[in-house]
Amino acid sequence: MNQEKIKKKKKKKAFFLDRDGVLNFDSGYTYQIKDFKWIPGAKKAIKLLKDLGFLIIVITNQSGVSRGFYSEEDVKKLHNWMNMDLKKISTSIDDFFFCTELPNEKDISESRRKPSPAMLNEAILKYNLSRNLCFFLGDKKSDLEASKNAKIKGFLFTGGDLHDEITKILKEN
Repeated sequence: MNQEKIKKKKKKKAFFLDRDGVLNFDSGYTYQIKDFKWIPGAKKAIKLLKDLGFLIIVITNQSGVSRGFYSEEDVKKLHNWMNMDLKKISTSIDDFFFCTELPNEKDISESRRKPSPAMLNEAILKYNLSRNLCFFLGDKKSDLEASKNAKIKGFLFTGGDLHDEITKILKEN
């Protein structure tokens, strides 16, 4: 690609979402479809964001893999099922980034685990995203720290209807 084409390549916008506690009820190490329960308004929120031109990217810590509770393949199966379920309402999640590290396993500068910004930064590079057009919604302090560390706007989800929360964030930003 020549320099002119690189400059013309439009930066994209994304809405990053934590998984457990934001998209689904966090029942502790959710990896089976039978245990997955969508948060009220989650599917509707994803559809709204997609219709507005956002990429939807899930950023999730999955230490259950390192703990031996389930496998990376189990995580991928659940993520595939989530998209199959979303397809019923003509929407989808564009990508899933997950980390299997245990808490405090590595120094934050070497870690992919939130609050490290590594997974967010990987997605920003992969999709040529503009940081000032990105948002991250999580339910834990580590999610807010990860967004701050990645220099993108972060928001704390404290429960309720996810569609209502996303609509509020979009109106205020």
